[in-house]
Amino acid sequence: MDLIDQGILQSAEGLWAQLFAFIKTLFIPTRLYQLGLLLALAILAHLVARWLSPRVDDWIRSHEGLRIWQLRLMSVFRRRLRGIVFVLFAWAAAFVIAQITPFPSRRYLVELVATIATAWLVIGLVTRIIRNRFLRQLVTWLGWAYVTLLFLGFVDPVSQFLDSLAVTFGDFRISALTVLKALVVTGALFTGARLMTQGASNRIRANEDISPSMRVLAVKILQIGLYGAAFFIGLKAVGFDLTGLAVLSGAIGVGLGFGLQKVVSNLVSGVIILLDKSVKPGDVISLGDTFGWIESLGARYVSVVTRDGKEFLIPNEDLITGQVVNWSHSNDFVRLDLFFGTSYGDDPHKVRALAVEAAMKTSRVLRDKPAVCHIVGFGDSSVDYILRFWISDPTEGLTNIRGNVYLALWDAFQANGISIPFPQREVRVLDNSKPPSPHP
Repeated sequence: MDLIDQGILQSAEGLWAQLFAFIKTLFIPTRLYQLGLLLALAILAHLVARWLSPRVDDWIRSHEGLRIWQLRLMSVFRRRLRGIVFVLFAWAAAFVIAQITPFPSRRYLVELVATIATAWLVIGLVTRIIRNRFLRQLVTWLGWAYVTLLFLGFVDPVSQFLDSLAVTFGDFRISALTVLKALVVTGALFTGARLMTQGASNRIRANEDISPSMRVLAVKILQIGLYGAAFFIGLKAVGFDLTGLAVLSGAIGVGLGFGLQKVVSNLVSGVIILLDKSVKPGDVISLGDTFGWIESLGARYVSVVTRDGKEFLIPNEDLITGQVVNWSHSNDFVRLDLFFGTSYGDDPHKVRALAVEAAMKTSRVLRDKPAVCHIVGFGDSSVDYILRFWISDPTEGLTNIRGNVYLALWDAFQANGISIPFPQREVRVLDNSKPPSPHP
């Protein structure tokens, strides 16, 4: 432990000595006026950026036909406007100083700050491709710190200091420098994996020769493979021993298997759903009281959107173990049944013919699959019928087509004098009826 503390102390002393020597050089008269010039340029860049910002916003709003990626690019430049103006002013000042005096020391600090500011600006623009906000900020800060130390000449002493901040477990040693390298390498690999996954996923989804469920399965396998490879390659690149990690992950996996049985069950059920193609995005399903369209197939759940805009997240296990009605599994043909009744005084033959005719005239009802109407019983107040017809677009809704056919029945019955009875009760009051005599 004393050796570790001694190494940290020596690294810190070396870093402080180099930092103190650099700070002393800033108080040279030729450096002081450069510091003042840079401060004035920063203030001027701030004022110019504030003056340009509303004009840039107006210019962006005036171009309504721009694509989304173009608007995002302009938004990024809009946020970095102050830095862009400062970089332009700093390089312009360095050029003017070079024309005035041939001595490089008179413009050294201005060029150094301009170079660092340019590197910061490039890093800030490039890291925008990282969608995860935390990871993007982490990579940006680490990139800014690295280029600053690189141009100031502090990379080696800072690396030695970070490497001295280490923890040792037997033969395994991990330092702050190793952790930073792992974060940077893994972040870069994850970004590359995301870009590759996006390109490949777009091609897979656009391939009409692959079924929708197999597209989802292929995309998920691709994502797991690329992200997993990026993770392990990142660990290996910075010197982690993956053998010990494999033993540890195996032990953790056994523990998680007992504690997360439902989660694992949903994950396995999701893979089974994708393989057996029982449901796929776009299918219309009914599960209990839920009726809607499958929006997406997730690793743990299926997203089902109903007609009223509600989105239900149904666990994959429920689709495997429960009874699911898939209205569009093998084909899109769906038969619907409507029940109605008419008066006993109406001719049932005429009622059946009118009902079939009304259904066949309704839009969305198939003409090549004839509708039928049958008597199903004699009720207390009406003769009861069932009307059956077919549609081929359940994704357009079932309640609305039922309502349209009911409305067509109403119009047809009204036009032909067919009555739809409703329950009635008669109360008769008998004449000369005497109330019962009270008991003595």
